[in-house]
Amino acid sequence: MNNFKIIDRIDSILNNIFEKNSISYEEAEFLIELDTNNEEHMNKLFYGANELRKYFCGEEFELCTIMNIKSGKCSEDCIYCAQSSHYSTSTSEYPLLKKEEIVKEALKNEILGIDRFSLVSSGKGLNSKKELEILSNIYIYLKTNTNKIELCASHGIIGLNQAIQLKKVGVTTYHHNIETSKKYFPKLCTTHSYQDRIQTIKNCKKAGLRICSGCILGVGESRKDRLNIAFELKKLGVDSVPINILTPIKGTPLETKESLSSMEILKTIAIFRYILPNISIKYAGGRQQLKNFEKVGFTAGINSALTGDFLTTIGSSVEEDKKNIRVAGFNI
Repeated sequence: MNNFKIIDRIDSILNNIFEKNSISYEEAEFLIELDTNNEEHMNKLFYGANELRKYFCGEEFELCTIMNIKSGKCSEDCIYCAQSSHYSTSTSEYPLLKKEEIVKEALKNEILGIDRFSLVSSGKGLNSKKELEILSNIYIYLKTNTNKIELCASHGIIGLNQAIQLKKVGVTTYHHNIETSKKYFPKLCTTHSYQDRIQTIKNCKKAGLRICSGCILGVGESRKDRLNIAFELKKLGVDSVPINILTPIKGTPLETKESLSSMEILKTIAIFRYILPNISIKYAGGRQQLKNFEKVGFTAGINSALTGDFLTTIGSSVEEDKKNIRVAGFNI
């Protein structure tokens, strides 16, 4: 297909999305096979993603932070994770933090203008009724001692009753990534199933929680796997999609994994916007892998970001993110 026909095809796909909020798998497959070395094609793709974001989501940009409140000794064997007990890494290990320490961090983030504050705990899920009770008291304490910051939770695989309880004590959003496609998932983890993750999302939706669910790029998945991730998230009706980029961690099976090119990552993010035009698409862990191209994402489909330090890797500073976001034309 010549250059003119490729640009014309991208325009045609865009028009269908603007008019019908619809893209076929075949159209998405055409986009994901675009040559990342062709600057004109990439610019056109990114421009389209940015226009879709403006049309469906507006100029608002959401910032969120996470706090690792229980670290390490996870029973699961996810091959990318520094907190798995199956691998020897240098990640810190500690039990559930005290509520006073947690609220101190929440207030600091609230002063910085963060919209959402998420508590993350290592492990397959909540181990007992006692742990759920302790967490419930922490969320109640946070709700009482903060102002407008939204409370999010990420505690692994949970049941419906646990989700209902989290909603009851002030949690508004549950974060639980599907990580990759259904087909590729068994290569990333063998100690729980892809369906376990899907069921957790369904439980949380039924409980009335917003859903934040995304993936990790660069773990060995194919381009078709990436498309399948986006279409699965669309089918699930999630509210926010965090895009993580693998940061190889010493001691894990992926420690020597070669990184995806910056353009391949940005192309994938843009195509997620084509498939999920009205959803919050979030820069999450590992975006430093983009290096000088990180700012491009703010005009290629991104309209949300995880900021500050992450679980086991260093993130971007809040002030630096704010500056780049405003330069891109967003309102925080």
